[in-house]
Amino acid sequence: MPKYPTRFENLRDLARLPWFDVSEGRLVVADPAVPEAIDMHTHLALAYLRPTQIDLSRAPRPTEHYLPEGRTLDLDVYLNRNFSPDDMGKMTRDLSLGALRSGGMRATHTIPNLVREMGELRIHQSVLLPIDWPRGLSDNARTWMRAAEGQDDIIAFGSVHPFDRDIEAKLDQQQAMGARGIKVHPAVQLVRPDGKRCMALYRACGQRDLPVFFHCGPVGIESRFQRYLSQVRHYERAIAESPGTQFVLGHSGALQMEEALAFAHRYDNVWLELASQSVTNIRRLVDDAPTDRVVFGTDWPFYHQATGLAKVLIATDGDLDARRRVLHDNAAALLHLGAARP
Repeated sequence: MPKYPTRFENLRDLARLPWFDVSEGRLVVADPAVPEAIDMHTHLALAYLRPTQIDLSRAPRPTEHYLPEGRTLDLDVYLNRNFSPDDMGKMTRDLSLGALRSGGMRATHTIPNLVREMGELRIHQSVLLPIDWPRGLSDNARTWMRAAEGQDDIIAFGSVHPFDRDIEAKLDQQQAMGARGIKVHPAVQLVRPDGKRCMALYRACGQRDLPVFFHCGPVGIESRFQRYLSQVRHYERAIAESPGTQFVLGHSGALQMEEALAFAHRYDNVWLELASQSVTNIRRLVDDAPTDRVVFGTDWPFYHQATGLAKVLIATDGDLDARRRVLHDNAAALLHLGAARP
């Protein structure tokens, strides 16, 4: 029998695990031995076609995650398998037509709500990953960086679409604003990751010491065309021909994890990020991937940060060195940060 359960009645039921408790109705980390973490995979409210209508500095009400806190949780499947059809419909509406409005679930996807959750779970810093369309159709990167200005617990990446007119000038502008890397999401930005203009973007990122964080791999709920764009095989040319650029494979290749793991063994500029992977797959990645290139992420606000944290704690039980590396030290090395606080 496994030492720890992986199925739970709801989010707060994670308190059955030894590292968590419920305080004032909210799930918290109760074990001070849990290392402080860096969450490499978070988002705020995305906006397209018009400027954001959300005040990212306010928390009008508690976070409404796309996977509701009351939903039954199975941590040993790819995490989106926990969505009900109703959850999927609400999420799709909120991310599409909702992106033009000021209300909905997106109104809670703000910095104060993210920071509150981090504080409850010993997450020391979170990395924001904006996603932009080309030619002025969105401005998420600069909007988020302005909102996060002056906050040491928030690290902002930028987003430059490969089909923007002057990618190098935009990279320079965003790096001057504080961007520590660049997010590329082939399924949302509708590009093949090995396209000619994408390759130019990666080379420019490497010249500026900006890691590229990919959404990598099919997740099973996207359109057929988006699934095609996200096939892990389409990422190898980028990795192989841009050896001076560090690539983080978000979701560790998602439903094609084994292919992503093979890339990490084949190329020393590949990092694997764990958001949404099952406990079993995380244990395999921790055991079999290069030990210094696996990083923790949660994909907040799609999921509560505790879901990703619980999976890493279960998967690294008995290996405190691996736990510290995955939760903090590897990301700190990638981002040129200091050591974790005692």
